[in-house]
Amino acid sequence: MSRSGILRKRSVTIAGHRTSLSLEAVFWKALQDALTEEGTSVNALVERIDRNRAADGSGGNLSSAVRVWLMQRLREKAPA
Repeated sequence: MSRSGILRKRSVTIAGHRTSLSLEAVFWKALQDALTEEGTSVNALVERIDRNRAADGSGGNLSSAVRVWLMQRLREKAPA
């Protein structure tokens, strides 16, 4: 497995509690890019993704929700 495919776990605080988020390096990089572009913190963005996940009833785990959000973001930015 390439190094980019290795899961990296980091702690985040959402809704006032600590939780962990496990993402591959390429997703951590994409998340950092999103944070820079949106001018927000990792905690704030992940909390927003978590709230949207709960509101739309999509379920799944938080790490998957972050990956899906990142993929949707990239697709929206891609030229048609």
